[in-house]
Amino acid sequence: MPEGRLFLGTRRYSSWSLRGWLCVRLAGLDVEEVVLPLGADGTPAIRAATPGGLVPYLEHRGARVWESIAIAEYCAEHKPGLWPADPAARAHARSIAAEMHAGFRALRQAMPMNLGREFPGGGRTPEALADIARIEAIWREALAASGGPFLFGREFGLADAMFAPVVTRFLTWRPEIAPATRAYVEAVRAHPLVEAWYAAALAEPADWLLDKYENPPGAAPQ
Repeated sequence: MPEGRLFLGTRRYSSWSLRGWLCVRLAGLDVEEVVLPLGADGTPAIRAATPGGLVPYLEHRGARVWESIAIAEYCAEHKPGLWPADPAARAHARSIAAEMHAGFRALRQAMPMNLGREFPGGGRTPEALADIARIEAIWREALAASGGPFLFGREFGLADAMFAPVVTRFLTWRPEIAPATRAYVEAVRAHPLVEAWYAAALAEPADWLLDKYENPPGAAPQ
């Protein structure tokens, strides 16, 4: 019998759900997945089911955890090694994960997540491009120090989970990125957990599709 529940939004669109799900799966927590489709009105079912009215939301062995960064830390308590073992590297990983959690609003708005479409050349506002440049710098520094293929070495960890939705955005919107960035994008996309999320997203019902994501304002090249 599962030891809890993990509430998620539509996999095709919900970047925060992807982060939480990856953390939970990396930690091996035994939870039932409850997917609540996003709605144009903000989805009353999600507001009713979760403390903050948002996904992801984790219930596990009596704990109630929301906000992706808190879910990541909870998962790290259950499975050592999801953050780097070295204290300096661990501090670095937590710092960039927190920056991802709190920032890059322009990228989120200009290039929304959609795992079933491609909008090459779109969404390239000056602000979004500035966010992309900062993300590339973060990845470049971490990969140079760790040797890759993931941000802190050979294993996919919590920092990678936090940036995984950015990878999906780069695949959907196809901004111009450096070869090292492209190699990291390909490594994340090929990870079995990310592949499983994509497969589940593409199998979702057609009536879960939302026009604001399928035909976003920035889809046409600028």
